[in-house]
Amino acid sequence: MSERPNTLKALRESGWQSKTVKNELRDNFLTAMKTNDELFPGIVGYDDTVIPEINIAILAGHDMLFLGEKGQAKSRIMRSLVRFLDEYVPYLNIPGSPVHEDPYHPITKVGRDLLANTPEDQVPIAWWHRKERYAERLAPGTKFADIIGEIDPAKLAGGTSMSAEDALHFGLIPRMHRAIFAMNEIPELDDLIQVGLFNILEERDVQIRGYPIQFDLDVLILFSANPTTYNRSGKVIPQLKDRIGSLIQTHYPRERQLGIEIIEAESGMDLGGEFPVFVPYFMKEIIEQVSVSARKSKYVDHASGVSARFSMANYRTMVASARQRGVKHGEKPAVPRISDLGHLPTSSLGKLELDLMGSNQMSEKQVLEAIIADAVRVVFEEYVEKHGLDEIAEVFGKGVKIEVGDLLPSAEYAKRLKRVPKAWDKAFEVNAAESDAVRASCVEFVLAGMYASDRISRASKHGRIVYET
Repeated sequence: MSERPNTLKALRESGWQSKTVKNELRDNFLTAMKTNDELFPGIVGYDDTVIPEINIAILAGHDMLFLGEKGQAKSRIMRSLVRFLDEYVPYLNIPGSPVHEDPYHPITKVGRDLLANTPEDQVPIAWWHRKERYAERLAPGTKFADIIGEIDPAKLAGGTSMSAEDALHFGLIPRMHRAIFAMNEIPELDDLIQVGLFNILEERDVQIRGYPIQFDLDVLILFSANPTTYNRSGKVIPQLKDRIGSLIQTHYPRERQLGIEIIEAESGMDLGGEFPVFVPYFMKEIIEQVSVSARKSKYVDHASGVSARFSMANYRTMVASARQRGVKHGEKPAVPRISDLGHLPTSSLGKLELDLMGSNQMSEKQVLEAIIADAVRVVFEEYVEKHGLDEIAEVFGKGVKIEVGDLLPSAEYAKRLKRVPKAWDKAFEVNAAESDAVRASCVEFVLAGMYASDRISRASKHGRIVYET
């Protein structure tokens, strides 16, 4: 910071050039593209759909609306745009000023007076880091004064005219002059605020209580919304829709593998340490398939959506259940099983919104159980089709009776299944003969899959499950 110019004169001599925030964003974005930088690190599954549309919107200098259901990384994408701002930008260092003024083009009376009455070598300059040049607000509960402004009663009491700029208390948007402001769930804003927003989008000025204050605001405005509420008549006024430059439609992962990549990247679970956990790939597939099945379920309200956070929460629960067993029985590593999914209600209930017409009075827990069963069936049948599990089915088709449970030691499974089918080595991408814990996980997967496919029966008793032919 000490090497940066700290007076207006020094700033001019440094050659610094003033840019609008959209031009600044565009120029840095073009540089990143030219040098083949990764544009949106951590954003998975949007390379051919969402990201090209964002790229074009940035280059076009558009304000943007991200339209999608919950858990589709809308907020994360909006926040990520900050990386395309300059690391630091200079501003007039005016004590008490709520606005980070462009040193060459101040928009407030205080800033203009400072330049008019002060020698350039005495005009103080400070620097604003890009991490501080982003603010967002959730629409529910937001008031006009919060994001646009209000007349300050204390200033009126001091004799300031109501129509004067000095009488204003600035809201978030004027305070984010030369920065990025994001409004989440825009349909939940009342009409008065929406009118204020479209005036800012069109004229870039502020009107408070009928007094037009001509601020040449420089701000990139981003919005997010759920398609159902955004497209509902009367929720967003047409004039505001008309002034948003680009509408970008997000979506859930279109391939299960992409959903698994998101889980692995975002779950934040340390599988190592004193009590390690090894997660077979088929268990990851089942966790993500639970979300996929929920999104397709006739019992779940499709308009609400099923967030990627649903998958991550369920993954953490599954790993935690396995780790608890590992600690209790000294199994290293612990390996998740189907019975660990019995704890998913703790991380799932409340995250699914039921379709009251389709659920037929089923409880949320019953709906979840049906969804988990469907997910197990889908993944199991893929393995059957891919590898052919006839040999495995034969082992379980000779009157084998096996009890399973999330707290049973893995060695109990080994006692019940003496012979490990050779097909398991390739079918599950793990060696079921190498450890009791891996074998137990494979056993439960096959049993649950055969039950879901109506090949064997199941009975529950005291928190444990018995499978038999």
